[in-house]
Amino acid sequence: MGELYIAPDGRPRCAWAGAAPEFLDYHDREWGFPVKDDQRLFEKVCLESFQSGLSWRTILNKRENFRAGFDGFDFEKMANYGEEDVERLLADAGIIRHRGKIEAVINNAKRAKEMVVTEGSLAKFFWSYEPDPETLGTPHTLTTSPESVAISKELKKRGWKFVGPTTIFAFMQAMGLINDHDIGCVIRDECEEARKSFVRP
Repeated sequence: MGELYIAPDGRPRCAWAGAAPEFLDYHDREWGFPVKDDQRLFEKVCLESFQSGLSWRTILNKRENFRAGFDGFDFEKMANYGEEDVERLLADAGIIRHRGKIEAVINNAKRAKEMVVTEGSLAKFFWSYEPDPETLGTPHTLTTSPESVAISKELKKRGWKFVGPTTIFAFMQAMGLINDHDIGCVIRDECEEARKSFVRP
């Protein structure tokens, strides 16, 4: 366990929540709470793909621009993107203008549509890999897990791109498949309660 961050309200949080002003709200309201909405799950996979090699702060600050540029990460719409959309996005200074990553998430939108057909939903696929909490180490000590490796391998087999095990582990942390809030962080218990009442897809 790392040093906890004492927030302005006097209560302890994960240390990273104090690393930038915009992190606290994201930490308290989103990170680690379970999600089964396919569009939100797909958005997070895309944003984690864009983050590869960059800081989450950069991505978080541009998240609304990404949403505007990619139709709210509606993968049904994104699956129809063509070269003109790639050029449009490459000209968008509000996002990360990386051709490989842009083309990868458009490709992944097509793969997401296929997954809904074969699995019923993205949520059903991802949550089928939820690890047993007992197998997880101390919070913030892992960057991959057997489950993130397995998801990455399966996604790549299905043609997804920019979905390595570390990217997928960060996705699992954020979307509540694991509760990786530090012991002593006040949000850890909130996430645990949310996970208890969460109806798995």
